[in-house]
Amino acid sequence: QVQLVESGGGLVQPGGSLRLSCAASGSIFSIYVMGWYRQAPGKQRELVATITKTGSTTYPDSVKGRFTISRDNAKNTVYLQMNSLKPEDTAVYYCNTFPFLSAYWGQGTQVTVSS
Repeated sequence: QVQLVESGGGLVQPGGSLRLSCAASGSIFSIYVMGWYRQAPGKQRELVATITKTGSTTYPDSVKGRFTISRDNAKNTVYLQMNSLKPEDTAVYYCNTFPFLSAYWGQGTQVTVSS
């Protein structure tokens, strides 16, 4: 039903910032919780942020204070603002529901943090 397309990734120096976008082809109004995930080479895919329909957010300690998730239900878009980026943040970033739905995985967007 809903297709998700991530964008906004790129190469950034440590300490830099990026803003990722997740555009949905269908309405996300009915999806109560959306999330951002990431997967680095050789590592498991991990959840990095969630946001409810009404704006409540959660973050793991690894990104807390540095990443901010937001959503615009009217625009069917979810965002991830990433500040103070570290090399350990290098990964392909994906958006999906939380809990995730396998059919919703898109291509993701590459984030590379390197000097």
